[in-house]
Amino acid sequence: MSEQAGVAERLTSLVAALRAHGVRIGTGETVDAAQAMEALGLADRERLREGLAATLLHGTAQRPVFDPVFDLYFPRGVGGPGTQNADRDELRDRLAAALAADDEALLVRLAAEAVDGFGGYGSSPASDGWSSYQALDRLRPQTLLARVRDDVRARGGGPGFADRLLEDEIRRRIEAFRRMVGGEARRRVAERRGRDEIARRAVAPTADRVDFLFAGRDRLAELRRTVQPLARKLATRLAARRRRAARGTIDLRRTLRGSLSTGGVPMRPVLRRRRPARPELVLLCDVSGSVSGFSDFTMLLVQALHDQFSKVRVFAFVNRIDEVTPLLVHGAADPEGLGARIRAQAVLTGWHGSSDYGVALGEFTERHGDAVGPRTTVFVLGDARTNMSDPNLPAVRHLTERARRVYWLNPEAHAQWGTGDSAALDYAELVEMFECRNARQLSALVGRLLPV
Repeated sequence: MSEQAGVAERLTSLVAALRAHGVRIGTGETVDAAQAMEALGLADRERLREGLAATLLHGTAQRPVFDPVFDLYFPRGVGGPGTQNADRDELRDRLAAALAADDEALLVRLAAEAVDGFGGYGSSPASDGWSSYQALDRLRPQTLLARVRDDVRARGGGPGFADRLLEDEIRRRIEAFRRMVGGEARRRVAERRGRDEIARRAVAPTADRVDFLFAGRDRLAELRRTVQPLARKLATRLAARRRRAARGTIDLRRTLRGSLSTGGVPMRPVLRRRRPARPELVLLCDVSGSVSGFSDFTMLLVQALHDQFSKVRVFAFVNRIDEVTPLLVHGAADPEGLGARIRAQAVLTGWHGSSDYGVALGEFTERHGDAVGPRTTVFVLGDARTNMSDPNLPAVRHLTERARRVYWLNPEAHAQWGTGDSAALDYAELVEMFECRNARQLSALVGRLLPV
């Protein structure tokens, strides 16, 4: 294979790996990337990285996926420095000096030495065992903060408020070094197991593909920042659906009557006139445990879409239910504090703190039954795990009789429904239940199920 063909193969493999992680890249972007590679060349790796990112990506949110994939297909080098017997204390001394000097080139070399010296495992010569966790656990760069800070001060760092900024800067450098170690470990494994497999398995997905139930605090915060752009996109989609629905369907009787003047050929279809009223929306949200991240994100999304409906009411529950609609008004200004504000100001629990769908749904039908009518669409958000308590199916049946539509969005995988204390299959016999594990599934479901 010629060198030019090998570079082209790396680019197409890079594009395929990014597409597998949900990054939308068309043929046009791929051609632009190839032209950028030809113009930029391969000598300056960081310039090539930025050029490919500019041609392939549609926003900065995709960089956390792009950068590690780029490192796999366009690595800094091959093999390792051959320092398996590296001295830990000596390497920590060099690392502290590099962090104090902010010497990126030296940090890259030290990351390779750290993986080579402390990240290997497995006794077989064919072992692909390289662990960034093991290397970082041995090296413990986070414990060098005070030492690096004192070193920088000795070089002329200022006191007072500058100390806080200095510590933040040192933490940033340490975190950058940790990412270098992670990238080096992935590169080593990819050399033995293949780039495509490692790109598929070892690169974290974009935030909109991370399961709500397993998303960490940082990923949930990242998701909350995407609420407004996603809401604008969904509002446009809903408005288009509403315009199409307002045209009405063909009135067959009047169309055939009008066709008498054209010999029975229906030249001018007659549509039934519609005067649709904006629908009402009610959300019932389980905010207990790991489900709370899913509920918080969905509540913020629906609140951002409130102009599309005549009325939106939101209720939160654990084993007691309370209306939280007024709290969502301030959620747009402080989305990350929404969950804490709901738990602090709403009455969500009774004599215990475990979720109880049966009691909460029964209390809703008794206390807030007037919130549901023939124009209301109800969304229930939760995993339907009742902690072995009564699921109160009559309350759900009563809800379906009063509402226009009832949908249940479940953040658990369908294979988990009905296992353990899950009453999902029982509820699914009464209402339409959908698997909704990540933000991508949620946006598709909301765009399809929200009434017009």
